[in-house]
Formats: sequence, C-alpha cells, structure tokens
Amino acid sequence: MTYDFLYDVSEGVATITFNRPDKLNALTFEIYAQFRDLMEALRYDEKVKVVILTGAGRAFCSGGDVYEIIGELFEEDVKGHLDFTRMTGAAVSNMINLDKPIIAAVNGTAAGAGAVLTLASDLRLASENASFRFLFTGVGLTGADMGAAYLLPRIVGMGRAMEILLFGDKVTAETAERIGLVNKVTTPEELLPTAQEWAARLANGPTTALGLTKRLLNNEWHMDLASAIESEAQAQALMLMSQDHRSFYEAFKKKEKPKFTGR
Repeated sequence: MTYDFLYDVSEGVATITFNRPDKLNALTFEIYAQFRDLMEALRYDEKVKVVILTGAGRAFCSGGDVYEIIGELFEEDVKGHLDFTRMTGAAVSNMINLDKPIIAAVNGTAAGAGAVLTLASDLRLASENASFRFLFTGVGLTGADMGAAYLLPRIVGMGRAMEILLFGDKVTAETAERIGLVNKVTTPEELLPTAQEWAARLANGPTTALGLTKRLLNNEWHMDLASAIESEAQAQALMLMSQDHRSFYEAFKKKEKPKFTGR
C-alpha cells in the first residue's frame, strides 16, 4: 500500500516517519486514515515486532493541517465533524490496542494531535530540540481530544495534566523528562539510533510476553486490585508454559543467552 508518510520494515522494526517537513509534518484527512488503518493492520503482521514513530525535518508532527483539515471542516455538518473526531480517536485507540511496543522518537515540535500520538506511544524518546504543546484550548477547542484527557493524567498525574491541557503552553524536552512525559532526552544525533537500539532490544525479546505486558498495563487501569491480581495470575500461567520461558530455562542451565522466538 502507498502511504503519505514513510514506512520501512527492517529486522522486525517498522519505522513510520511523518514526511511533510515543509508543513511541520501536519496531518491531513488522508494521513489520519492511513495511519489509523496501518495501526490496525499491524496487529496481524507477524513480520513487525516493534514500531518507531518519528518525523522528518525539524518537527515530529504539528497536528492537523490548518487549511486542509480545519478550513475544510467548517464546510461540514455535525455528522462530518463527528466522523472526523471519531477517526482521529480510532487512530489512538488502535495504537493502544496494538500488542506491540511503539516508541515515539520525538525529533522536534509535537503539537496538538502530534502530542497526543506521543501519549499513545508506549515509550517516548525526545531530542533536546523537542517540545510538546497540547494547544487545543488555544484555538477554542477542548483540551480533551483524541484521548488526551484520559492518557495524560496517567503519565504525568492529574495536577500536571490539568495545567498542561488548560494553558496549552509549550513543554520543553527538559521539563518533559522531569515530569515523566518522556523516558529519556538525547542529542538530536543520538535520537534515532537510541530509538533503534531500544526497538532492536524489544524485537529480539520475548515478544508475546512483551505484548501481553502492554495489554495488561492498559487493561488494569480499569480494574480493582483483586481483579488485577487474578488477571496477572492467568496471564503468567500461560507464559510459564511458553516456548520462550522454556528457552530461558534451557539456556540458563547451559549458562548461555536465551534465544526468544515469541512463542
């Protein structure tokens, strides 16, 4: 399939690069739809174990294109607006429901929808040049968009999330690391190599166990403690019978490094 962004798969790692650098990688209707559908399709692509999400040029993603989306939406009725907002939400939902780690390598500005896509990623690396802006309220919209009001408090806490979403101010890479919005800040030159190193480590790991870990982390947000412990007991019982766990045991006896297959 042809995409309006760059897509490459190598050694189990899919790299998605938003590629409209002259527009700060702003999203169009087509890009939103393609990205949403790709996140769904990756659930069934066994060649892909890990996803890296990044941007070309000096931006990660500046959100929806002002002219190609916002301008066009003024011509739509309520149904047209709802179709659009549900599509953008589905893109985030498909990221969360993908049982494969997603690493956001934030190379520059991540604003609006671009910032929310980083929230929906599982690990976030940021260049020293990166910044985040949840600017929805600044354009007269609710700061609760695409799941931002659901995801952000779980990453940085309710107090910080309230501040970030109400004011819409820029969050620098340094501040993002301090408040837990990103896992690590690197130099611009080290950003993609670090993301690739993390991705390779995950792709060569026990991928079924990693996918189940992601699923349980997401599912247990909604559970009480007793339900969470029982869910983990059932999941771990399955993984104790996995080929990867046996591979660890056999390698341990031989004092070798295990070779995981995701089985």
